[in-house]
Amino acid sequence: MSARVRDENGRPLAGAEMALRHRRTQRVTHATADDFGLVVSTAASGMYAVSISAGGYRESEHNVEVVSGDHTALGELMLQPDTGLRLPAPGEWVLDQDHTSIRFVARHIGLSRVHGRFTSFRGTINVGHRIEDSSVEVVIDAASIETAAPQRDEHLRSADFLDVEHYPRLHFFSNRIQHAAGDRWFLDGTLNLRGASRGVRLDAGYLGLRTWNGDRLGARATTELHREDFTINWQQTLAKGLVVVGSTVEIQLDIQAIRA
Repeated sequence: MSARVRDENGRPLAGAEMALRHRRTQRVTHATADDFGLVVSTAASGMYAVSISAGGYRESEHNVEVVSGDHTALGELMLQPDTGLRLPAPGEWVLDQDHTSIRFVARHIGLSRVHGRFTSFRGTINVGHRIEDSSVEVVIDAASIETAAPQRDEHLRSADFLDVEHYPRLHFFSNRIQHAAGDRWFLDGTLNLRGASRGVRLDAGYLGLRTWNGDRLGARATTELHREDFTINWQQTLAKGLVVVGSTVEIQLDIQAIRA
């Protein structure tokens, strides 16, 4: 079974998910659309309830019969925006540190991934009358880095890595926000880390609004940093040139902000 998924403007919706639920056995099969919006799944013959979904869009549902040895094509499917996902009102929103996480993932000797986080930070989101006119600023206390290994944490705080004695803060501020599709946005900005300023792009997903001890908005975002860009050049190699610490670091953000 296949479908080609597009957004309301006819552009491919990469990452859209197709779920097939067999009517008799209730077994569910999932498949994800590629960069061209094409999603393909192989399933046993039978009747299926098929749903196509993507963040920020209304789900598309279909009843489909899969025939053994045949190709069932749903064709071009254009998803429509979810109008229930309200955007935040203009004004200042402050990061809730108790319900926000700033995490990172790095490779270790090419085998495992080391997970860490920063535990002390502050930030604001200034929402404009147009979301594209909004801005984001976050300041992170470098010494608050934590990986659940005290000896490693001390090394990360040293001059080999963050050098927190001379560069106590990481500072990010956005200079451009643009809508990608559905609930996805791109935030372009500048990150100052260890005295070096470099442009970064955050791939963000807007999660909507809730009321709980104040008005809150939710978002998630990811980006990838190359540590050499910020003069973090410490390296140690094992036999055959295998590096101990990978050169790229994945940043993962889960955000709750409260209306000020």
